[in-house]
Amino acid sequence: MAMAMAMDSSSSSPCSLDSEYAEQIAALLAPPPPQLSDDYYDKLIEDRKCQGIRVKDKNKFGKGVYADMEFKEGELVLKDEMLAAAQHSSNKVDCLVCSHCFCYIGSIELQIGRKLLLQDMGLSDKKECHHGTYSSTSEESCGAELLEEDENEDTVMDDDDAESSHNRKESCLSKEVLESLINGDLSLPYTKQFVLPPVISCPGGCEEEHYCSKLCAESDWESFHSLLCTGEKVGSSRRAALLKFIEHANRTNDIFILAAKVISYAILKYKKLRGHLEDGKQKTRLDLMNGSKFSLFLESWKPISMGFKRRWWDCIALPDDVAVCDETPFRMQIRDLAYASLQLLKDAIFDPECAPLFSLEIYGHIIGMFELNNLDLVVASPVEDYFIYIDDLPVPEKEEAEKLTRPFLDALGDDYSVCCEGTAFFPLQSCMNHSCCPNAKAFKRDEDRDGKAVIIALQPISKGEEITISYIDEDLPYGERQALLADYGFRCTCEKCSDEKEP
Repeated sequence: MAMAMAMDSSSSSPCSLDSEYAEQIAALLAPPPPQLSDDYYDKLIEDRKCQGIRVKDKNKFGKGVYADMEFKEGELVLKDEMLAAAQHSSNKVDCLVCSHCFCYIGSIELQIGRKLLLQDMGLSDKKECHHGTYSSTSEESCGAELLEEDENEDTVMDDDDAESSHNRKESCLSKEVLESLINGDLSLPYTKQFVLPPVISCPGGCEEEHYCSKLCAESDWESFHSLLCTGEKVGSSRRAALLKFIEHANRTNDIFILAAKVISYAILKYKKLRGHLEDGKQKTRLDLMNGSKFSLFLESWKPISMGFKRRWWDCIALPDDVAVCDETPFRMQIRDLAYASLQLLKDAIFDPECAPLFSLEIYGHIIGMFELNNLDLVVASPVEDYFIYIDDLPVPEKEEAEKLTRPFLDALGDDYSVCCEGTAFFPLQSCMNHSCCPNAKAFKRDEDRDGKAVIIALQPISKGEEITISYIDEDLPYGERQALLADYGFRCTCEKCSDEKEP
């Protein structure tokens, strides 16, 4: 892949807000002052009880994470909560998880039955799980339905589809059996060893989001979802606009949903801060407009301002099948795709007080932040653990259990082990720099059952030493590593790369 190159600055933006709010946009995108950055990360580390690390500026090389104590090999270095995250749309067929903390919810029976039923309805890992519902008497809104497709559109099975179809045996289980599993009328043996939190519905009544607790539901509602909910409690025009935005994101790139969550976060936090100011200090509306309003706006944006970002269409690496001479048209297409998404989002949740957030410049930088940090959200499946548990039982118990479990395992095929997958922005992990010979790695332990990022020491780390992770498979040859790292906009010059670099 070729290195990303910025588009010609003379290319005019199709978004009028870019010029109308140019000064405010520049302030939002300006790097935070070093002291403000230090204070923010020190507070974040204290709140998350990660006292063994510090975030420091590396001048022109951005930030880095350094050990503030000695770490032993295998020791936990960091457990980081996401600022914003979203499960991949296609993954929602396979895994029912809390939309806030991303732990699995319901029951083993519900996870298995729901997945097989949705697959039998025509959904697969290549189809999105949207705003329809499969209802049952004991579990609410835990299914989905296919997007309506053009009647004349042919369904083409690519190699990945064919492989998935091959690996999953044709289900011989009836709809009635699967419904009984979902409803709780049919229980599988030993599932009490794998108790999951109950399914809590969205406060706004939408059928897309589910939670593990009222606390998660309320936190997600206050932080993001109250602006993005498509439930019946939302006005019909806004709901229709949101559904158009989500459908477009699912059809093109679901990173747009993450960008929408970031914008919603900033708007809701701004309104909360403004409400506190008005209630606590009796500020008049005129006072807010004249002085405090943009300061509150900057404060609400502060967590996002800390993330390294560039415009999406500038930082994305040029694919191998795009010639260098076609780079500018390619980047223009990416920009236009982002603008189309932004217009749909603007139709749904535009707030005049927060107009700069709906500029293409801001939207592009938010998406670019995810592109450059590219932090995966992964949560292991309890369904996989369950079938492994059954397989490890003593022979008599195993044979008896498999009389019930074997048909479901056969129907799932290799898909029994599919984990929850998505994309997230982790404020502390995102500060960790890459090395092809890292001293730490992202690694989920058995007890890590939610969406938090977990970093483990690969070797002893001394106090004051920078903590590095690998963004790619560090065992690849030098040329392949550098090509993959082009996605992040840099060439690696670590010790390993320096030794392997051809003269």
